[in-house]
Amino acid sequence: MVAEVFRDPWGIPHLRADSVDELARLQGRIAATDRAWQLEWNRRRAEGRTAEVVGSAGVTFDRFARRARIDETARRGFDRLDPRTRNWCTAYVDGVNDGLDAGAAGAYEFVSLEIGPGRWQPWTPLAVFAVQQLLFGGFPYKLWRRHIDQRLGQGAIGLLESAIEDSPGSNAWAVTGDRARGGLPMIAGDSHRTMDFPGVYQQVRLACPEFDVIGFSFPGVPGIQHFGHAGEVAWAITNAMADYQDLFLEELRADGDQLSARGPDGWRPVRHSEELIMVRGGEPVPVKINITERGPVIIDEPDGPTISLRTPSQVEADLGFGALLPLLRARTVDDVTAALSHWVEPVNSALIADRAGAVRHLIAGRVPIRDDRNLDVPVPAWDPRHAWTGDYAQVPYDEVTDLTANGNDRASGGGLGRYYASDWRATRIRRRLGALPPRSADAEAMSIIHRDVRSGPGGRAVELIRAAEVDGPAKLIKDELVDWDAEMTADSRPALLYAAWREAMIDWLLEQPALARLHDPDPLPALYDAVMNVPYRIGSSFDTICANADRLGLDLNAGVVSALEAVAADPPHGTWGDVHRLSAVHALTDLADDHVPPMPQTRLAGDTGCVFCTHSSPGISHECSFASVTRYAWDLSDRSASRWVVPFGSSGRPDSPHHLDQHGSWARGELLPVITDWAQLIKEE
Repeated sequence: MVAEVFRDPWGIPHLRADSVDELARLQGRIAATDRAWQLEWNRRRAEGRTAEVVGSAGVTFDRFARRARIDETARRGFDRLDPRTRNWCTAYVDGVNDGLDAGAAGAYEFVSLEIGPGRWQPWTPLAVFAVQQLLFGGFPYKLWRRHIDQRLGQGAIGLLESAIEDSPGSNAWAVTGDRARGGLPMIAGDSHRTMDFPGVYQQVRLACPEFDVIGFSFPGVPGIQHFGHAGEVAWAITNAMADYQDLFLEELRADGDQLSARGPDGWRPVRHSEELIMVRGGEPVPVKINITERGPVIIDEPDGPTISLRTPSQVEADLGFGALLPLLRARTVDDVTAALSHWVEPVNSALIADRAGAVRHLIAGRVPIRDDRNLDVPVPAWDPRHAWTGDYAQVPYDEVTDLTANGNDRASGGGLGRYYASDWRATRIRRRLGALPPRSADAEAMSIIHRDVRSGPGGRAVELIRAAEVDGPAKLIKDELVDWDAEMTADSRPALLYAAWREAMIDWLLEQPALARLHDPDPLPALYDAVMNVPYRIGSSFDTICANADRLGLDLNAGVVSALEAVAADPPHGTWGDVHRLSAVHALTDLADDHVPPMPQTRLAGDTGCVFCTHSSPGISHECSFASVTRYAWDLSDRSASRWVVPFGSSGRPDSPHHLDQHGSWARGELLPVITDWAQLIKEE
């Protein structure tokens, strides 16, 4: 079999082979060559074995991974795959194992930690996919809502969380051929996640006699999962914000060696065992594994609740890998729709377009039918009202006849959840698309929309500030903000003043008696410290809290005035980009900081609540650790007219010229050409 590797000027791999399995093997080998450390780390996370290389700092996550049975679920899921998909995954793993030694030899982290790579099992790609998606779901936020419920009452949940204006999120949009320069549909968008270093996605092209697809892939997972262009059809996704994970409050009792859990039908046996987490430089740490009829117990603190987690992938032993090969083979909107019928989680809002001119929006994934209270907080395992019915909700779809935009908002999410981002980003994109002249939409027009830095929350803040009565230095701050255009450009001083005012407002909110009880601690594992961080949660819900200030008993005008006076008393210097810098997260950040390689600290435009969503953490930091990890514009009239970019670069190796060579373009909101002509690519010997 012939297997060939080509590279474009940015080192992006274009892979070609004579068969699907040979291509999978080649993709695995190149992923291991380019991203060896990333593959090693994500395998260790899935298996609960990070403490073996970073010491005791890794125990918290390892305990969660073991208890959540991530690797076990992946193994069960692999065993349930159809034979064709199993062979394909196995070929990919063979390639990973072929390439890991060479990849590790040039990877900084292996040398710094003085370790070598481990071997992959056939089911490891499923585990790597699962470990990146499990915490991406909504279950940790149910712990926060339980915290609100217990301290402020059930009615307060909606007042703090109903429409999270300051929530970061992904965008995807599409236009039909009537609006596109090429006369056929276009899809564009970006995916927002933690700014992992190297990036969470790898650009790749996969070509064999059966298909030729470009797109973004998770290193360690075969195929192109979320954003792809197969020539005849293209697709993209955003998080549908559906609620598909449940937490159950468990009551356990021991009787000798037997352990039981109280369920709707009384006391039922619990599968239980004990494992050892090996710790570099320390003693092994035992971890108890308890699995009730709801699912694995993931929280069991001595002074806190005992909580199990139930997810469709764990219940069905299905991680959605049955969708991946059909996606690569798709030629039409209907083909992609059929492929995504096998998707499980996370539940996504997909846009699909083909060269026949069809554009479709659909929800992909499984959302269990159960009691509404399950969507808010952990629910009693013994109450039959909260048991899953065994059925899944029918997922909606609709045909797009002009233009559409998804932004993690309720309308694009299909109503399968409770808590969504505001519709600001989606509405802003639709307005910009609608303003384009007929037959003018192309990759450059999409790139301009990508760069939109108008702040929805900022615009509303200006109206609050306009109504405030202040004098002296505070009035000077007010006047500057009232004249601001709500654009979060890097060189804007008013944008910096707005961020400083927002920070002062959050400080004021944190001191209010109406919210004081939120500061009472919850006995939960350290894994959930970020989601339970009160300043962060208040900052994330800032716009919603302001909208519900009267119902929460808050004198909002007093807060606005107080914040203006605070900024006037200590005005910030410089512009927004001076403080709004990239703060990327390496796998070893806060675990083994001495082994973290240098990372760029780029000045950035944008913010939370912008289409160009370079998410700061109001109440915590102006720095950006959450932003677009992909940007793309798929042109159905001519795939070579498409564009794409990632932060940093295609390679995870600091010695590679392609480690950071896309980063400047990404930071400026520019897209790079997609090169499809093999003659313009450089063949790798």
